[in-house]
Amino acid sequence: MNYVSAENLSKSYGVKTLFKDITFHINEGDKIAIVAKNGSGKSTLLKILMGKEIADSGAVSVNKDIQVVLFDQEIDFEGELNVEEFMMTLDSAPILALKNYHHALHTENADDMEKALAEMEIHKAWDLENEMKQILSQLKITDLEAKMKTLSGGQIKRVALAKLLLETRAEHRHTLLIMDEPTNHLDVDMVEWLENYLSKAMVTLLLVTHDRYFLDAVCDTIWEMEDFNLYVHNGSYATYLENRMIREDNLNATIDKANNLYRKELEWMRRQPKARTTKSKSRIDAFYETEKVAKTDTRKQKLELDFEMKRLGKKILELKNIDKSFGDKVLLKDFSYQFQRGEKVGIVGKNGAGKSTLLNIIQGLEPYDKGEIETGETIKFGYFSQKGLTYNEDERVIDFIKEIGENFPLANGRTISASQFLRLFLFDDQTQYSPISKLSGGEKRRLHLMYVLYQNPNFLIFDEPTNDLDLPTLTVLENFLLNFQGSLIIVSHDRYFMDRIVDHVLAFEGDGEIKDFTGNFSEYRESLRDRSRPVQNSSDNSGTETNSDHARIVRDLKEIPPTETKRKLTFKEQRELETIEKEMPKLEKRRNEILDQLNNETDYEKISVLSKDLETVSGKLEEMEMRWLELQE
Repeated sequence: MNYVSAENLSKSYGVKTLFKDITFHINEGDKIAIVAKNGSGKSTLLKILMGKEIADSGAVSVNKDIQVVLFDQEIDFEGELNVEEFMMTLDSAPILALKNYHHALHTENADDMEKALAEMEIHKAWDLENEMKQILSQLKITDLEAKMKTLSGGQIKRVALAKLLLETRAEHRHTLLIMDEPTNHLDVDMVEWLENYLSKAMVTLLLVTHDRYFLDAVCDTIWEMEDFNLYVHNGSYATYLENRMIREDNLNATIDKANNLYRKELEWMRRQPKARTTKSKSRIDAFYETEKVAKTDTRKQKLELDFEMKRLGKKILELKNIDKSFGDKVLLKDFSYQFQRGEKVGIVGKNGAGKSTLLNIIQGLEPYDKGEIETGETIKFGYFSQKGLTYNEDERVIDFIKEIGENFPLANGRTISASQFLRLFLFDDQTQYSPISKLSGGEKRRLHLMYVLYQNPNFLIFDEPTNDLDLPTLTVLENFLLNFQGSLIIVSHDRYFMDRIVDHVLAFEGDGEIKDFTGNFSEYRESLRDRSRPVQNSSDNSGTETNSDHARIVRDLKEIPPTETKRKLTFKEQRELETIEKEMPKLEKRRNEILDQLNNETDYEKISVLSKDLETVSGKLEEMEMRWLELQE
């Protein structure tokens, strides 16, 4: 089923063209990620699909039988509503049925109750309330009575995300889910949960994200917006990078050929008399087309920085027995660490664990309760904070950078200009001479990053640098940091970024305890799983019971002696149990059918589809089995 079709879309703002004559289609079940540098028109394209903006030319056709739902960076809410009330403001039939059911429970009116029960049955809304609480719990929102106005920015975004996920499940219409940077403000546990949720969910998804592990786990298609065009890549992020490299190599070869032809044709143009024949006129037109190709610059962003960093002395930075608390909350307890030259340290932990506090203490921006800090005399900190920069909105980008200096020092006494350094970080000439007020939010974050690096520090401290940065900028930043000879501290929830850069992890594990782990981020996460994994004896077969049959579960359950008096099921729970007992045999039958098809299928594409179906059905069956056990107990 086709959801959206776009033909020859173009959009510009003034003299700046975002995209030109792009055509694409979104079909049911597609999971698409958009990759582009900030300012290329990603957000504008999403708004056009939502009907919030109009393209300059071209047409967008949205199937009348689908709903389009957007998870945006800006969240609208009424501050006096509590979390549960905000969640229940969804305008969907199942939510309305649930509201009517709660109303009937309070009024104890028999007619209202009969009508409410019928609506709950029609809209299959029995599980909706539990699902809402489960989603909120996974996103670390546990106080449903908290007013929205009392929540932090990150909490508001997580509640809005939960509401969106509930909406896609509550509606039985076909839904196109559009998500703009959904992993910002989520810790790693939440990101991994959302990743698992979306990868298994039967949704059609259009996603903008900088998290490459998340992208690979959830999406199977990548749209690349580059040079006003849209390129489609089927496969992983690695496939996209390979396809992009091949395209650029082919383009460079075309440019080389055009340069050779351009030199010959330029000589011919110079020899021609003013009077032109029709034949020479067509050759002149061809010359200008060749000139356009020949002057295309695809290599201007591939500068190599052999930079001259301020010398690091023997003493870098040493923390001795540092304590820090806020009231009863202990953030640091007897923490000691000595930073080494060239060390790249990642700091991880849950939100509010004290990561940003440690960064501030290191730089002398915040006092500590006890201990000692020794900082080397030659240390020059460069701090990329979450707060952003303060600047004059009317100032031009190039002038803002030149306030630090006209040139950036390289090794052997060489320098590059401020303009060349800006170009390295994907600011083209037109953007460099634009006022800062004209930049997108992501471009302002990139300028902040530029401002920090251009001061040529020898000890970099990055607090969530990947939020709102596009993937092309992240690639440039990663290459920069891999060659960086100074010391580096990074706080980030971006697993790919951390794996590529850091070689050491300081993990905030709660109550002021910080674990010193040698290795990258994924290795640390695996060590956590090993620690939490229960030791099993040889006779324990629990690891093989994920897909156990309903009949065996019933048999095993009957053999377990009751340990306490069971409470009576509520009416709702009884109906839920009856529904599960009807649905589980159907799912078991469907799973067996898929297994039979897989055993007899040789076509790779069909095997891939069947494997996804099997994973979905098995997941649903497992969830039902666990819920069935809970209700029986």
